[in-house]
Amino acid sequence: GVSSTFIFLFILFGAYLERTGLGAFFIDLANAIAGWATGGPAKVAVLSSGLMGTISGSSVANVVGTGSFTIPMMKKLGYKPEFAGAVEAAASTGGQLMPPIMGAAAFLMAEFVGIPYIEVAKAAVIPAILYFTGIWIGVHLEAKKNGLQGLSRDQLPKIGRILLDRGHLVIPLIAIVYLLVNQYTPMRAALYGIVLAIAASVLRKSTRISWQGVLEGLEAGAKGALGVLVACACAGIIVGVVTLTGLGLKLATVLVDLAQGLLLPTLMLAMFASLLLGMGIPTTANYVITSTIAAPTLLLLGVPLLPAHMFCFYFGVIADVTPPVALAAYAGSGIARGNPMVTGVNAFKLAIAAFIVPYIFVLSPAMLLIDTNMAEVIRIVATSLVGMVGVGSAMAGFLWVKTSWLERILLLAGGLMMIHPEVQTDLVGLVLMGLVFFFQRMKSREVKGWGENYPGN
Repeated sequence: GVSSTFIFLFILFGAYLERTGLGAFFIDLANAIAGWATGGPAKVAVLSSGLMGTISGSSVANVVGTGSFTIPMMKKLGYKPEFAGAVEAAASTGGQLMPPIMGAAAFLMAEFVGIPYIEVAKAAVIPAILYFTGIWIGVHLEAKKNGLQGLSRDQLPKIGRILLDRGHLVIPLIAIVYLLVNQYTPMRAALYGIVLAIAASVLRKSTRISWQGVLEGLEAGAKGALGVLVACACAGIIVGVVTLTGLGLKLATVLVDLAQGLLLPTLMLAMFASLLLGMGIPTTANYVITSTIAAPTLLLLGVPLLPAHMFCFYFGVIADVTPPVALAAYAGSGIARGNPMVTGVNAFKLAIAAFIVPYIFVLSPAMLLIDTNMAEVIRIVATSLVGMVGVGSAMAGFLWVKTSWLERILLLAGGLMMIHPEVQTDLVGLVLMGLVFFFQRMKSREVKGWGENYPGN
């Protein structure tokens, strides 16, 4: 029922936003903001894909839509094809995690958990920011390691001109957030959003949707919704069998027994289940199934309802960049003309934040803005960001200069400890990372320029 009502309307809303040229607006805006920075085109890919995620709930569609522009730019700057494809795949996959319009599974989550969709979107904001920050760090360090600079400013569009010419295209997106925050139903908000998308496009001739465009938007929305409807229908059959036979509760009990009642091993089992189910099937179907098997397991161990469902949702999404079946990475490698498996591994490394963040919000629901205060949220976000730097540096093998294996291990351990929401682990993590930072700064003074290898590596 949910998939045939407001999920369809939101897919239709996204189709009309794309018809107005909002996707191209986001790419140009990202280019103007980040194109000049170190490794500019890769950062443009991260930023534009994050913005595109606000109107698109499909990682593969996002890769194809923005990747056809960003991947050639990255290759031209000097990034290897496999890394260029991986950046786009990791960033585009995050589109389903980025509010206000997340993947279709997020709407189902709101229905299953029994809360308004805006509460799901609000809870997803901080994890999504951490995810894209992790990718940004990986891209920046890779650019530093290889000495890749950004584009010259005269090659980039001007922010003022972009906003003046096409800034009105964002009106429907702002309006739909306002409507959802003010307790309008998702159906009504989506319907008003569709009307506003068409109306806003009329404000300038260059963005105006013709009558043919209106019909094409209906067609694109219907085609986009078809896959979701079929996936939900098939998954619904499985859920019905699992629920009516009591198999879900039995499987949950088995998982708890396997993990000997310990939370961390249970989380890891739930993660593997979500990743395996997500290999090659839509996120929506994956979430529907895991929410009836893995989520009850976490609930048995005292995990709150929303974090338990968000945990399953996250790993269902990130399966698109998890080898061996990484659909978004394979789409990126096709555009970049690189090795699909290497692209998948690189995308996995860039998206490492998505494998860490779910553990944080299960251990500390404050990250999802549940029963918390601003001071606690700031502390968790700050320590998590520092931890992301450590983990990202360990994955890239670079900080100020190339890191040794011992430094990478210390950075990874310190980063993970910083991410764990405890004061004691934060202090240990700071010490470990501080040691590596100190030695890296000392080594960076012994070499000329950035990104050169120091002797012995």
